[in-house]
Amino acid sequence: MKVGAHSIGPGQPLLLIAGPCVIEGEAQTLAAARRVAEVARRHGVPAVFKCSFDKANRTSGKSFRGPGLQEGLRVLARVKQETGLLVLTDVHEVSQCVPAAEVVDILQIPAFLCRQTDLLHAAGRTGLPVNVKKGQFVAPSDMKNAVAKLSDAGCKDVLLTERGTTFGHHDLVVDFRGILEMRRFAPVCFDATHSVQRPGGQGDRTGGDRTLAPPLARAAAAVGIDALFCEVHEDPDKALSDGPNSLSFELWEATVREVIAIRAALHQ
Repeated sequence: MKVGAHSIGPGQPLLLIAGPCVIEGEAQTLAAARRVAEVARRHGVPAVFKCSFDKANRTSGKSFRGPGLQEGLRVLARVKQETGLLVLTDVHEVSQCVPAAEVVDILQIPAFLCRQTDLLHAAGRTGLPVNVKKGQFVAPSDMKNAVAKLSDAGCKDVLLTERGTTFGHHDLVVDFRGILEMRRFAPVCFDATHSVQRPGGQGDRTGGDRTLAPPLARAAAAVGIDALFCEVHEDPDKALSDGPNSLSFELWEATVREVIAIRAALHQ
């Protein structure tokens, strides 16, 4: 697949997708984007800045959701202008696809919505690359259907993301066989931070264990991935969304370094 000027897939450099879960403010978002750009430059790999204008699937209705579509896209446009990074954001409704596509470079379909035909078709018709997160309830082999729906809408650039599978209540597990299965249909990204979530594990919010993200990322790299997705925050314990599983920039860069080294060793 192509993302901007970059080819993503076997034999290509690792694509980094990283940023805070949600836009918490313009200054904070710009600062995070600059750090993502710096890490990508240091390691010589392409990067996409990820941040959401709205988190429509929070555990509690009282949780922070973000600034909304109009303000969020304004902030993301400024990120592109000032950092030169490609930008990704998720869409939850058909009506969000066209306005988001006018600003960002990749549309993302959240895991809970990966079977929503109308949303996939709307995203595919924009002409942008689309990243589809595998639902926690979906078999990896069934993601061929999401790829087919996007293809029917004219989308040729599809990325599939592994982000863990429901394992009883309040927990996820990663079956690394799924990466190989999904790679039959499209390039595959591993979402190291959402894979260590404990959905609803804190009662009115989702928990997680960020210390597990680096070893899972290393394992995914050994199996074979084309992109690495991590949510990063300047102070994860104070993040307004997904703090327990978000990485500090220092921990994220160390993880990136290890994943790149593993991929390089496999191709020696």
